[in-house]
Amino acid sequence: MLLFFALCFVGVAIAGACAYIIFWPLSLVHLRDRHPDVRARLGEGAFLKPAVMWWLLGGEYRETRDPAFTGLATPARVALSTVIFGLAGAGILWLWSVALS
Repeated sequence: MLLFFALCFVGVAIAGACAYIIFWPLSLVHLRDRHPDVRARLGEGAFLKPAVMWWLLGGEYRETRDPAFTGLATPARVALSTVIFGLAGAGILWLWSVALS
């Protein structure tokens, strides 16, 4: 039963990854078009760069004061948090099932 719930957490992580893949590139395109200074600060390859992911998770994107950008970046932040939560939950349940067997 624990492994079933671990698999459910993996499914949640996959759903979060799909949402991240949708919203984060849209956010980066918005930055490219309307905030080139912020985009330059993030650098090339910002999609999967760990420092940029921490920037997103920390909510520092709100410094731009652009409601259109934050409207795109907030779902990306929630999606990234969902991926982390889902994978952590799956890992914890998997370890628990190994410890019980």
